[in-house]
Amino acid sequence: MRPLPHLPHSLIGALVTALVTVAALFTLTPPAQADTVLCDQYGTTTIQGRYVVQNNRWGTSQAQCVTSTDTGFRVTRADGSVPTNGAPKSYPSVFNGCHYTKCSPGTALPAQLSGISSAPSSISYGFVSDAVYNASYDIWLDPAPRTDGVNRTEIMIWFNRVGAIQPIGSPVATATVGGRSWQVWQGGNGTNDVLSFVAPSAIDSWSFDVMDFVRQAVSRGLAQNNWYLTSVQAGFEPWQNGTGLAVNSFSSGVNTGSGPETPPGGGAACSVTYATNVWQGGFTANVTVANTGSAPVSDWRLGFALPSGQQITASWNASVTPSSGSVTAAPVAHNATIAPGGTQSFGFQGTYGGTFASPAAFTLNGTACSTG
Repeated sequence: MRPLPHLPHSLIGALVTALVTVAALFTLTPPAQADTVLCDQYGTTTIQGRYVVQNNRWGTSQAQCVTSTDTGFRVTRADGSVPTNGAPKSYPSVFNGCHYTKCSPGTALPAQLSGISSAPSSISYGFVSDAVYNASYDIWLDPAPRTDGVNRTEIMIWFNRVGAIQPIGSPVATATVGGRSWQVWQGGNGTNDVLSFVAPSAIDSWSFDVMDFVRQAVSRGLAQNNWYLTSVQAGFEPWQNGTGLAVNSFSSGVNTGSGPETPPGGGAACSVTYATNVWQGGFTANVTVANTGSAPVSDWRLGFALPSGQQITASWNASVTPSSGSVTAAPVAHNATIAPGGTQSFGFQGTYGGTFASPAAFTLNGTACSTG
């Protein structure tokens, strides 16, 4: 074997530095979240650890599929069409809050309007030209903090519309909201009131305060300040086709008197103790939530993901929905506030298959908690 040539120390150092840098690129870069394809009529998945993507093919029996991404989703199949003088065929979307018993992990919603200082949101859309659709937000309001069913008032923000379609009701005014001009429509669909804001030209991305539109609903008598904001949703209503439509990115937060809703991983002002009693095929969990911050936490929401195979069958001192997957615990009347340095507790019973495990993480009103 021939001996290696002698290399200067400076060159050796440079080579070592380069090799370490390359190794770091391979070992420190986390793998991207795998895309999830949803073709079930009401299929859902979670993105960013805090939002729910839903297929929501409610108005047609034709096939529709959406594929979640790290920051949004895209429509990958959208068969069939419906008449443009009627309701759309679906609402593929992503949301923060609660929609038909499905609540996004750690959401601060429902939250009373009078206690919300702002609700910042941002959106980036991807449009197509070979379809009839709108690109719209759906903002839901109700007199009660509902986590299921249809709310009393629906606010729609039409960022774009393609084809001969129009909102429910009739045009009643023009208004400047969030620094933009909108045509305002008002009507009802037999179930709830609808207030729509239609952009005069397409908006493909925007950051704004949802509460600007909520205050419009209050000023027009379609909501009151003691009502609740239950969900903030962004997606598409297609009448014909729709393949290729995309929400490239979405964010939604709620700032209340108890502090801002922040993404998981923010500074914890809470601690969770999760105590279990486990037997073959079943278990109970007693959960204690401690407020380690300096301000009271009102109308709290504790978000966590049940491990695969677990299902909740009963709960006490809180409403825990849905029964599996990413769930949210909401208080009952007597334990709705956690004082600084105080705790509130609730429990539930469930079943499981395979090996039992406890949830890996918890968020209180969107803020990550430590576990004890």
